[in-house]
Amino acid sequence: MAKIKITQIKSVIDRSERQKRTVEALGLKKINQSVEVEATPAIVGMVRRVNHLVAVENI
Repeated sequence: MAKIKITQIKSVIDRSERQKRTVEALGLKKINQSVEVEATPAIVGMVRRVNHLVAVENI
């Protein structure tokens, strides 16, 4: 599988609990923090749900 780099670019303050938990499940805790993960269908679906809070790059 391909790897992707996910970076949190916006705060989760004033977001729904579902969006907060999704960002946390991706491994992100702070703005400008990045994680590298495998691009599985589950991860891609999570990124789509919070695409307005994160930036995604292919590695």
